[in-house]
Amino acid sequence: MSERPSSVPASAPSLGDSLVQGWGGPDDDQALPPPEWGRPERSRKTATVWLFALLILVLAAGQALLAGRFTHEAFLAWATVFTAISLQALPFLVFGVALSAALTAFVPARFWQRAVPRRASLAVPVAGLSGAVLPGCECASVPVAGGLIRRGVAPAAALTFLLAAPAINPVVVVATVVAFPNQPEMALARFLASLAAAVVVGWLWAAFGRSDWLRPPRTHHDPDASGWRVFAESMRHDLMHAGGFLIVGALAAASVNVLVPREWVTAVADTPVVSVLAMAFLAVVLSICSEADAFVAVSFTEFSATAKLAFLVVGPMVDLKLIALQAGSFGWSFVRRFVPLTLALTLLFSFLIGGWLL
Repeated sequence: MSERPSSVPASAPSLGDSLVQGWGGPDDDQALPPPEWGRPERSRKTATVWLFALLILVLAAGQALLAGRFTHEAFLAWATVFTAISLQALPFLVFGVALSAALTAFVPARFWQRAVPRRASLAVPVAGLSGAVLPGCECASVPVAGGLIRRGVAPAAALTFLLAAPAINPVVVVATVVAFPNQPEMALARFLASLAAAVVVGWLWAAFGRSDWLRPPRTHHDPDASGWRVFAESMRHDLMHAGGFLIVGALAAASVNVLVPREWVTAVADTPVVSVLAMAFLAVVLSICSEADAFVAVSFTEFSATAKLAFLVVGPMVDLKLIALQAGSFGWSFVRRFVPLTLALTLLFSFLIGGWLL
């Protein structure tokens, strides 16, 4: 028998052995080659830079070639809505991604084990009330919730925070008071209805939710890396990932916004139940940032106060761009169950709190 070449370590498996035993040895159940096998090393940072450079070139070329051709009013309205949604949400998305990366990199898991109660009946309302502390919109809440789940927080509590933070934070409350100067009860009704819906969703998810319904957010860094490296890698990945779904949601929202005639909306304003459902539908498709939606709601003068409340409660918890972000972070199996539950409870508490206070 010929000797093994000196350049190959005695412990290195052959190709045939590797396919049978796995690349890590006979005790390793992963019978696949390592991802980098047979491929030259590539820098992800370099690829990201070139991707952005290519995107900028395509946009510049498209603007030069197509400017002046798309001047139809419907297209201009679509472009305006798409740009407004994207630019309005992007700063908050970056803030949420940065906060999520900081939680992943610098806050140890044992902190959350001490800060969040173990019992779901207590953890859910604590997470809901903590949403009143963080100023941000729904785009920021998704990556933050993913970061909390990665650090060991119970999914029910993290999802409660995801719903409550964009609806009851101080910026949103103040904006609602300013938008409705003669109706201070609107801000109180919004706070109570949003908090109640978020907490009940969390309790129901804790009681009936299954682990296979929610795809756990993945960790995209070396566990032995330094804190700053983990922060940079987590932020880069989450920003590219969530940013893509934000664009998809903005495209869908802009398209529906242009295709649904305003006359159809005003025609149902005089019907109590239908008007609430119509305003909830508008909140979903318009996908307005929670810091600005109160100023849009007050402009619908034909609708009742309860219908406007539904617009303010549903929008920060269920809209097209938020659905896209949730699907990208937690999977469509999660969205199919979580979104209908959230929509039903936001409508229920809009009717209950609106009928009581407004």
